[in-house]
This record gives sequence, structure tokens and C-alpha cells, in this order.
Amino acid sequence: MEQIQQEELEIRNRKLLLIKVVHTLVWVFYNVVIFYLLYAVIANRIDRWVWICLGLIVLEGLVLLVFNKMCPITVVARRYSDSTKDNFDIFLPNWLARYNKAIYTTIVLISVLILAYRLVQE
Repeated sequence: MEQIQQEELEIRNRKLLLIKVVHTLVWVFYNVVIFYLLYAVIANRIDRWVWICLGLIVLEGLVLLVFNKMCPITVVARRYSDSTKDNFDIFLPNWLARYNKAIYTTIVLISVLILAYRLVQE
């Protein structure tokens, strides 16, 4: 019986590890999106990629709204962990996982304000 429980625990841990890897890769992708947007508006290089970035960010925002401000990957990861840490489902420092939405929302809002300024100036 204990052997079966140990195997089930190992399977859960492997699934959680896979989820953490995928979640971290998605996080890295959105970092590229957000920081490209910031770079582009600061450098006044408003191109189609800026609009693609904005579309991806809006899509991410809609997903977060549907999942009650929670990433759906976190919802899946919750099946495999009882951890109360903010970074149980992603390879980030706990403080960054905790404040992730606030930090990146601020960066996006600043980017959008700069974009609006650039568009009005044209």
C-alpha cells in the first residue's frame, strides 16, 4: 500500500514539475511581449508588433478575468499541490510570483500611456 502511495506522489510531483516548466515558459513569453511593447513605445517604433503585443495582453487579461484573476495554469497546478506559496506552480522567486500581476499591469499601463502620447503627437 505504501509503495502505491509513493508512486502516486511521484506521479503528482512529475506532473507539477511539467506544469511549472510550462507556466514559466508562458511567463517568459509574456515578458518578451510586455517588454517589447515598452521598448517600442519608448523608442517610438510603433509597428504591427505593438498591436500584436496589445492583442496578446488583452487576451491574457480576458483569460484572467474568466478565471477570477487566476492563471488557468495555476488552477490545474492546484490539483497537484497543497502549497500555500505564491510560487508553487512556477519557477520564480516567491516575492515576484506574489506581486507579478501588479508589477506587469503597471508596466503595461505605462506602455499604453506612452503609446497614446505617441499616437496623439503624430
